[in-house]
Amino acid sequence: MDIATLIGLVLGVVMVVFGIVSSGGVAAIANFIDVPSVIITIGGSLSSCIACNKMPDFIAGLKGLTLAIKEPPIGNAADTIGNIINLANISRKEGILALEEAAHSIEDEFLKKGINLVVDGTDPELVRAILETDMSCLEDRHKVVINFWSKWGEMGPAWGMIGTLVGLVNMLKNLSDASTIGPNMAVALLTTLYGSLIANWLTNPVGTKLGVDNGLEIMMKSITVEGLLSIQAGENPRVIEEKLKSFLPPSAREGIGGDGGGGEG
Repeated sequence: MDIATLIGLVLGVVMVVFGIVSSGGVAAIANFIDVPSVIITIGGSLSSCIACNKMPDFIAGLKGLTLAIKEPPIGNAADTIGNIINLANISRKEGILALEEAAHSIEDEFLKKGINLVVDGTDPELVRAILETDMSCLEDRHKVVINFWSKWGEMGPAWGMIGTLVGLVNMLKNLSDASTIGPNMAVALLTTLYGSLIANWLTNPVGTKLGVDNGLEIMMKSITVEGLLSIQAGENPRVIEEKLKSFLPPSAREGIGGDGGGGEG
C-alpha cells in the first residue's frame, strides 16, 4: 500500500468535513449532499471520459486508482543495481554464457529478456533498440491511464460549471416562487464544489502519482539497459556500479554494491 497516496486522500476528506462541521455543526453535512448535483458533475464528467476513450481504456483508467494506492511492484534501485553487479561478476569470472543459468532465478522479466539477448550474442545496438522499444511501449500504456485521470480532472470542473448554469437558469425561471430559490441555488453551488473536489482532491493527485510511478519504473528499466550493455561490453563490475549509481541522488547511493563490484575474476 502506498501510504502517501492513502494519507493524502483521507486527509483531503477530513479537511473538507472539518471545515463544514466547524462552521455549521454535524447537521451541516447534509447541506452538502445533493443527488442532482452528484449526477450532473460525476455522471457528466465520466460520460465525457467515456466519449474520449475506447471502452477498454476507460475501464483501465478507472482501475488506475488501485495502482495509485498500491506500491508499484518494481522493486527498488538498490536491488536492481545489486542484481546487475552480481551478473557482472558472474560474467567476468565464468564468461557471458554463464548468465543464462543465472537468469533462471531472476523474476524481473525485463532483465531476463535482456540477459537472453546478451547471451545470444545480439548486437549491442540491437539489444538497446529492443529494450528501449519495450520501455517506450510500456510508457505509452501508462500514459493512456494517466491521460484518463488528467482528462477527468479537466471535465470535473467543466461539468460543475454546467450544473451551476442549470441551477441558475432554474432559479431565474422561478423567481416568483421563493420556495424554489434555495434548492436551485444549492444545485448551482454544489455542482461547482463537486467539480473542484473531483479535480483537486481525486483526479489530479491520482494522475500525478501514476506519473511518478511511471517515471520510477522507466528509471529502473534504464538502469537495467545500461547495466546489461556494460556487461556485454566487458566493463569492470566496479565501473558498472559507479555508472549505475549516477542514476540516483547522492543520498541514495550509500550501501549499494558494497564489495560486490570488486570482482576481478
